[in-house]
Amino acid sequence: MDCKRHGPILIGAALFLSACSFSSDSLLPSLTGEDPAGGANSGAQQASPKAAPAGQQLASNGTPVPAAPGRTQMAQSSPPKLGTTDFKTPGVTAGKNTGTFVGQKVTELRAELNRMQANVSKSNGDLQKVRSKTVGDSQRYHNSVGSINARLQVGTTPGNPILVEQFNQALTLLDQIGEDISNMNVVTSQVAGDSALASFLAEKTRAAFRLSGAVDEDHRQLAILEDEVNRTVVLIDRLLKELSEDIQRQTNYVATERSNLNTLSSSIKTGEILGASLTNRALNAATGGAPQRRSRSTLGRRPLVVIRFDRQDVAYDQALYSAVSRALERRPNATFELVAVAPTSGGAARIALNTNKARRSAESVLRSLQRMGMPAERVGLSARTSQTAQTNEVHLYLN
Repeated sequence: MDCKRHGPILIGAALFLSACSFSSDSLLPSLTGEDPAGGANSGAQQASPKAAPAGQQLASNGTPVPAAPGRTQMAQSSPPKLGTTDFKTPGVTAGKNTGTFVGQKVTELRAELNRMQANVSKSNGDLQKVRSKTVGDSQRYHNSVGSINARLQVGTTPGNPILVEQFNQALTLLDQIGEDISNMNVVTSQVAGDSALASFLAEKTRAAFRLSGAVDEDHRQLAILEDEVNRTVVLIDRLLKELSEDIQRQTNYVATERSNLNTLSSSIKTGEILGASLTNRALNAATGGAPQRRSRSTLGRRPLVVIRFDRQDVAYDQALYSAVSRALERRPNATFELVAVAPTSGGAARIALNTNKARRSAESVLRSLQRMGMPAERVGLSARTSQTAQTNEVHLYLN
């Protein structure tokens, strides 16, 4: 496998969230490429020269090129911070009934404010419980993922059942964080209802000043009540704002981690660490739109990666991930073209057979990229024959 770094590239970030079943069977899917001899290959097609370790590139002769000093081999992530405010209500000042109509209205308004503040206090208590649970779930999730990455970083057997079990535990914990977000949404609905009542109560309190038949004590108590209602309205607005920010950050975090788990499943399958999902490198362009894949001729251009399927079980995942990852680091809006290349030797029948096998190998490489987090719409697939090719090859070009 030959990898070459190209100049800056452009790649935008459509979020790749494949629907995944994470049983041990679906966690470690088999690719459908075949070996050049025509035998069935039940595993992933892996690269002709031995794949370089994570963070390395392969020279043209297949020799691994050492990674730059200090290059991070394993992406570290951490859960987003949650809000820390404890939303305590300001309380309601006691008053006395003056016996007037306005005085009775003040008593009613005070009782409504008491009930509303009790609702807000309950919502605040629910929020603090959800936050505490989310922190615990996130810590356990990252401990589980960290344990898997640590094992992969030193090397392990492909499809290690211990790592498969840990992976499924991590997935369960991530699902629990998703449930925590749902619980935050429930609290948000409760607080939104209180917000509407608070606005209505503030309007009723202001209207009470215009009622006739009030004594000075009625207006004094109304002024205190209005101030406490307004402070409660501000508290509810702050609570809603902080809840909205927590939910947004946690939702983005869970989506990113699901993409990372897709890539982690590929790492477990091969027994070697890859890194963070390519989705996380394929960030959205400043305009927020997904990049359009351009169709460009690949003839005469040097490929970013060449995978030669000259034997069974070609181990290409590590080097492929490394090359694409570095390309995305430089141009996060880049798109790619996979080309199945078949040799022209052996007559028409042999050429047709090789073309078919080369295309299936290219489809296997495409599925590997998708498991690494590459959005499907970023990669085109085509085929051609070559007089210089000695065996079936798959070329990856940068558009």
